[in-house]
Amino acid sequence: MTSQFSSLTIFGEVLFDCFPDGEQVLGGAPFNVAWHAQAIGDQPRFISRIGDDQLGQRILAAMQAWGLDSAGIQVDQQHPTGRVDVHFENHEPSYQIVPDCAYDFIAAGADDAPPGAGILYHGSLCLRNSVARNAFNRLTQNRNLAIFLDINLRPPWWRKAEVFGWMERARWVKLNQDELKLLGFTAADTRREMARLQTQFALEQLILTRGELGGLVRTASGKYHHVAPDPSQTLVDTVGAGDAFTAIYLHGLLAGWSVPETLVAAQRFAGKVVSIRGATTSDAEFYHDFIRSTTQGSRG
Repeated sequence: MTSQFSSLTIFGEVLFDCFPDGEQVLGGAPFNVAWHAQAIGDQPRFISRIGDDQLGQRILAAMQAWGLDSAGIQVDQQHPTGRVDVHFENHEPSYQIVPDCAYDFIAAGADDAPPGAGILYHGSLCLRNSVARNAFNRLTQNRNLAIFLDINLRPPWWRKAEVFGWMERARWVKLNQDELKLLGFTAADTRREMARLQTQFALEQLILTRGELGGLVRTASGKYHHVAPDPSQTLVDTVGAGDAFTAIYLHGLLAGWSVPETLVAAQRFAGKVVSIRGATTSDAEFYHDFIRSTTQGSRG
């Protein structure tokens, strides 16, 4: 199958998780997705904003070393690079997403989107501020961009009415089972609730991640596709598993794969990422192994 899409644009936050011992880990869901997408050859355009500070310089250096296009990165002279402060109480982590960071002030730009039909990925956290929302609204005026919405509900930075508004624009929506319930789809029958959400927002595909239960996709025709994780997969931590899943799902859309092929590959890559510490890795061979094992069976 041939894809109608020629490009991938990713809009959203890049930040550091900052731990009490001084460790700082680069991330943010859109950045993680862009990192994976670059590694597997999709050459995404990443639109974000960083502070004119040391953390911002570290982001630019990491992107340059990875070959990730930084043309869409804005530098903010007034607001700091995004960060999440991680604290522990009784050995359990809690997270404070710092407000008024540079990515909250992504500015509209005339050259944000490449020509031709493409996919525009975004999350929900990056739209918490009106400035970034205005930039996003301008970007979505390009009717050649089909929107993939990755719902990441981080209290207190979301409102149901706003999330529903973004879903009305989207062609594909991905969320997890907890987020499905937080949005009001709480019945025990998950498939029925997926059908209700998908019908309400006229989505081409609704993609649900369910941890150890695996991924579940409902298409516009009402057909469900399911894949379970490999039980033999080594588990180190689950940080970034959803972002890994999303990156490969986007790759499948770009490559014109069928839904079953895409779902299997996305679940398998998520399983590969949980075998390492953290959401991403700078080990290129990690990605090459996955590409080699996927190419033969997943090309349409």
